[in-house]
Amino acid sequence: QVQLVESGGGLVQAGGSLRLSCAASGGSFSSYSMGWFRQAPGKEREFVARINRSGSSTLYADSVKGRFTISRDNAKNTISLQMSSLTTEDTAVYYCAADGAIVLPRTLSDIDYWGQGTQVTVSS
Repeated sequence: QVQLVESGGGLVQAGGSLRLSCAASGGSFSSYSMGWFRQAPGKEREFVARINRSGSSTLYADSVKGRFTISRDNAKNTISLQMSSLTTEDTAVYYCAADGAIVLPRTLSDIDYWGQGTQVTVSS
């Protein structure tokens, strides 16, 4: 059983930056593909970014490509999401996700583990 705890959310002005972190425990971290999803008010949870087990491969949603960077530190059992050029459209609860598959699924029901989420609010 893997536990995921997100941190780093908060309030930021449009155009600003924020860094989210996710700490994992209870499993073999390097054997899990990891990623981030987000859910804005009144909307469905959506894929943001994912990273493979070694950190050598990443994928981003078109809406965040070029602005967000996902990374992982297998020695520290953490992943991060560096977010820049934030807009009000990025306001959401951000969730860390982990899965035993080689590639993190983009279908919510296929994902093994979720964190509790961290709120990111971008003001105009």
